[in-house]
Amino acid sequence: MSKAAAVIPATVKHTASIIFLHGLGDVGSSWQDAFNMYRIAKAAPHVKFIFPNAPVQRVTLNMGMPMPTWFDIHGLDQNAKEDQEGIEKSSKLLKDLVEEEIKSGIPAERVIVGGFSMGGAVAIHAALTSPHTLGGVLALSTWLPLSTTFPKALISGDKKMNLPILQCHGDEDPMVQLRWARLTEEGVKAMGFKQYTFKEYRNMGHSSCDQEMDDVSAFVVKNLPKTD
Repeated sequence: MSKAAAVIPATVKHTASIIFLHGLGDVGSSWQDAFNMYRIAKAAPHVKFIFPNAPVQRVTLNMGMPMPTWFDIHGLDQNAKEDQEGIEKSSKLLKDLVEEEIKSGIPAERVIVGGFSMGGAVAIHAALTSPHTLGGVLALSTWLPLSTTFPKALISGDKKMNLPILQCHGDEDPMVQLRWARLTEEGVKAMGFKQYTFKEYRNMGHSSCDQEMDDVSAFVVKNLPKTD
């Protein structure tokens, strides 16, 4: 069992939530720090930010070493075998966290899911296979996993076409290559998503930058506006 999520609580009446998943070998609190540092939580005081921690599991790519991971990774090539069971398990875990927010009184369209790298991959998969149309998806330095299962795996596809998606990527990412991210862009656009944006950042590797975090903040403020 992974440890409890890091949380930035809403500082005014809680009317929206964001669940954001970290990347391989990381912990939720590092993204909690980033969202605080870039004042994203300050820009949206009505939003509760949740940063779950992945369970520690063995990772094939890293010679079977145990580390926090949402699923197993066999290789960085787009033809590498995918851990379908692990991806679907983490996707369900994220969807269960969304259900908890809905049960607590936050409507599905006021919940954004997102993540960095493999965390972003889980977030895109969860949003596309959720029975709800969510408030948006933040996909940073990531890709659409199990892409060959789409569009068939898409749940309530026609209703979902207005789901806002922001995909951000560095043009010098050595881990998740830009062309891989661009294939995700092609696939998502082909499925008919109308509010999909791809942003590319110059000289950015497998990390984030000031401009990207400003774009994340703007996306949050636009798609989870303060309500009376």
